[in-house]
Amino acid sequence: QVQLVESGGGSVQAGGSLRLSCAASGYTYDNYYMGWFRQAPGKEREGVAAISRTSGSTYYADSVKGRFTISRDNAKKAVYLQMDSLKPEDTAMYYCAAGWTGSLSQVVAGLRPPDYWGQGTQVTVSS
Repeated sequence: QVQLVESGGGSVQAGGSLRLSCAASGYTYDNYYMGWFRQAPGKEREGVAAISRTSGSTYYADSVKGRFTISRDNAKKAVYLQMDSLKPEDTAMYYCAAGWTGSLSQVVAGLRPPDYWGQGTQVTVSS
């Protein structure tokens, strides 16, 4: 049974930082890219960042480039999203995801949906 469990969400003031974590189980973790997505109330889900199987490549949405950093630890079967310089517009439910096919840019652009999804963790940024 595939499980992706996010943690680390919370409330923070603008300019602050949060670090999201996602623990994976139930599949061959090393064979899948990992990604983070988010969905704000009344908006469509959007890709935030993705990382390749070996951490050799990363890709970010323009809206978070330079502020967010995705990383993974294959030994721990975990993926992380370090979020710095947070803005109120970053407020959303954040989801961890894993996928088999597609380039990282396609994944973040929403052109190649991942295969597995977590339940999400809420991030709220106040001004």
